[in-house]
Amino acid sequence: MNERSPRDEHAIAAMAADPAMAGSADDFMRKSIAHRYSYNFSWLGIPIIQYPQDVMALQELMWTDRPDLVIETGVAHGGSAVFFASMLELLGSGTVVAIDIDIRPHNRAAIEAHPLAKRIVLIEGSSTDGAIVAAVAERARGARRVLVVLDSNHTHDHVARELELYSPLVRRGGHLAVLDTIVERLPGPPDRPWGPGNSPGSAVAAFLATNDRFVVDAEVSDKLLITVAPGGYLRCVRD
Repeated sequence: MNERSPRDEHAIAAMAADPAMAGSADDFMRKSIAHRYSYNFSWLGIPIIQYPQDVMALQELMWTDRPDLVIETGVAHGGSAVFFASMLELLGSGTVVAIDIDIRPHNRAAIEAHPLAKRIVLIEGSSTDGAIVAAVAERARGARRVLVVLDSNHTHDHVARELELYSPLVRRGGHLAVLDTIVERLPGPPDRPWGPGNSPGSAVAAFLATNDRFVVDAEVSDKLLITVAPGGYLRCVRD
């Protein structure tokens, strides 16, 4: 029997076009979100609150793009920041700038005590605050390549503003990941202000309608199927 390539583009396209496969993935996402599935995992001892499939996708982007600056909005417990720091450590250089409007003391203490803390800069404040954006942009000026990951306030207006402010920092060949675009496909949570029509997914759609520097990197979502970011992995195609 012939071995199939680990990345068979025809197989990925066929899988993504299979309605039964897509339906199964959507069903899993709906049911798993209700069970808070993403809260089951950690990265190097710190809760990451991500689906393992998206962590795998981000690992691949880190390895192929080789960024030396990762800008992450939304910190929570800090597992994602530690994940990005671990990838930068393997790549040999780089810094994670992790921004959150409220970094709780116990989370900050755990991150700052981690062996990879040397690669993490924590910034408390709004990711759309002018002074914070200016400080991050200054760091980006000295970077070879930047990866931006948006995972903070999931309302349309906030994500749209983050896209406006941080997308210019990504250069051709790099990526910008907008997480939780799946909110657009699901009933809005009763205790949160976001939902269909007011979500990261709606913000990405509006952004792509007026910005010709980015396209959806469909291969990422197509091969994952199980992802919180369908259509949210964006590739920069021009400077």
